[in-house]
Amino acid sequence: MSTTNNELRVGMVGYAFMGAAHSQAWRTVNRVYDLPARARMVLVCGRDSGKVADAADRLGWEGHTTDWRELVNRPDIDVVDICTPGDSHAEIALAALAAGKHVLCEKPLANTVAEAREMAAAAATAQAGGARSMCGFNYRRVPAVALMRQLIADGRLGEIRHVRATYLQDWIVDPQFPLVWRLRKEVSGSGALGDIGAHIIDLTQYVTGQRISGVSAVTETFVKERPLPAESSGLAAQADGAGAATGQVTVDDAAIFVARLDGGALATYEATRFATGRKNALRVEINGSLGSVAFDLERLNELEFLDATRPSAEQGFNRILVTEAEHPYLSAWWPPGHIIGYEHSFTHQMRDFIEAVATGVDPSPSFAEALQVQLVLDAVTRSADLGSSWTEVEPSLASVAA
Repeated sequence: MSTTNNELRVGMVGYAFMGAAHSQAWRTVNRVYDLPARARMVLVCGRDSGKVADAADRLGWEGHTTDWRELVNRPDIDVVDICTPGDSHAEIALAALAAGKHVLCEKPLANTVAEAREMAAAAATAQAGGARSMCGFNYRRVPAVALMRQLIADGRLGEIRHVRATYLQDWIVDPQFPLVWRLRKEVSGSGALGDIGAHIIDLTQYVTGQRISGVSAVTETFVKERPLPAESSGLAAQADGAGAATGQVTVDDAAIFVARLDGGALATYEATRFATGRKNALRVEINGSLGSVAFDLERLNELEFLDATRPSAEQGFNRILVTEAEHPYLSAWWPPGHIIGYEHSFTHQMRDFIEAVATGVDPSPSFAEALQVQLVLDAVTRSADLGSSWTEVEPSLASVAA
């Protein structure tokens, strides 16, 4: 599919937390970067007509609808941006790809491996007709993370030996926090594992260039029953009040696993929404034979780097302030030392997506890459179900080719 008058006309399904983040990025990207096509925010979709109308006005969309099928089939939509819970990703993406639309889908790609395989296969087929697809792992687009990947690719760390990744939150520590959709397996697919664990799985594989080949895992649900919410909502939901009916939590609250990467590195991962006092604490450290590098999302503009090739008397972790124009993505932003934030990762994501689509290049992470993350999530779940037994990650390439 080619752009129309150098425009990419976007339709977005979903308008809550991720929908707001994506909208901010679509509004901003062409005002910051000089790109071969301009994003036009044509249509936003949601189930409640009043709320989606308000969202369209607030977030900057030209129109709104309550029918995602209408959005997918409209001839004035080039890109379908999927920001819904995981139970609808496959159905919407498959319909959009069949209609010849470009697709951007939030992570994790799907709720099951079977859905993810079908989506990856459909994306490969649609690619022949010019339709491009990408999964939204936005943390790849943090400049410090991109610099981390660059240092590793340039050999500055030597042989990668250890990967250490944690993603810690605490928003459901209170047992009276309601049973929102993220705590229901039929809607979300999994709990902390898929919601935030998927991020550190993708991020570590991205920066190291290695894939997780096997895992040994344990998961836990600490609060097994919660009050029903006053309405279906997200991170700031409210329960119905005293005496509210309750429902069963059907996902994990925490997941911990050890892994081996296909390049020989050993890895540890922890994803939990019960780390009291931790709001959005993602941290990744990579240790190699020639050095180490570490990233902390709560210090988003910084990278810790140790160069072990220097004399021992001069060694130590150095703080790199990642705000220079020559750092990834930053040439279009502010003077050195003027920091950026969480929302910029989505603007960078849209920049890469628009550039790829407009120039006929396959964007990354592709649905095939996202399927591989889904296969790791599946291996973690199977290992935990089998008493932490060592579990190999299933291969994905053959299924995509098929």
